[in-house]
Amino acid sequence: MKAKRIAVSLGTTIAMLAATGIQAEDGYDAPAHWPSPIVEHPRGSLLVDRLEYARPDEGDDALVWDFRAWYGGDVNRVYLKGEGENVQGDGEAPEFESLDLLYSRLIAPFWELQGGIGYQGGIATDDHLERYFGVINLQGLVPYRFETDADLRISEDGDLSASLESEYDVRITQRLFLQPRLEMAVSADEVPEFGIGKGLNSVRTGLRLRYEFHRKFAPYIGGYWQKTYGDTADMARAEGEATEDTGIVAGIRMWY
Repeated sequence: MKAKRIAVSLGTTIAMLAATGIQAEDGYDAPAHWPSPIVEHPRGSLLVDRLEYARPDEGDDALVWDFRAWYGGDVNRVYLKGEGENVQGDGEAPEFESLDLLYSRLIAPFWELQGGIGYQGGIATDDHLERYFGVINLQGLVPYRFETDADLRISEDGDLSASLESEYDVRITQRLFLQPRLEMAVSADEVPEFGIGKGLNSVRTGLRLRYEFHRKFAPYIGGYWQKTYGDTADMARAEGEATEDTGIVAGIRMWY
């Protein structure tokens, strides 16, 4: 009797599936006119990856920031990214090394292709050098989960440059992380007013040790080494600036 009830139930289920047009091959495929079972809602996030006070061996102390904000879904997003610094005691306004507004599309698992416009220059000042860019960016995770951000820029004057940033979180405990970081910049053109020469411009490496009191709030300390090369180094020497430097940093990483 029990087997008969199971057989009747199975037959009823198959009939219902056939009536709704669901076909079983490797699995069940819903008809094309059915809506998605998951409704995607736009959302946003802000990550302040670095908000730090840097004390170099050469030159002046600086307040440095590096943030990334986005709004959208899993596939399409709009990003606002910014990096810059305020050198202490030089009498100059804070400056954006880059401020980019980008449209982003997911092109592969963990990889986004982005494009938009960028800005480099001072903040809230009319007497500071500035320039604008068209930007193409590739952001994602290379094997072994190295977070990578590579961009190609062409300025309003046709100057071509590229940069690469990569970092990796080494988990020491559930709350303590050691983060190695690498930055490189190259240029196909010379831009003397910005102290940029042709070829490899600079390399910067660093280590930051952070403790996550909360996943959204983590103070850190660290150090870095940086060096300029080629024509860029020659321009720095002509201005009386160091071409190689080390320093220490202390800051906060947070996200919302």
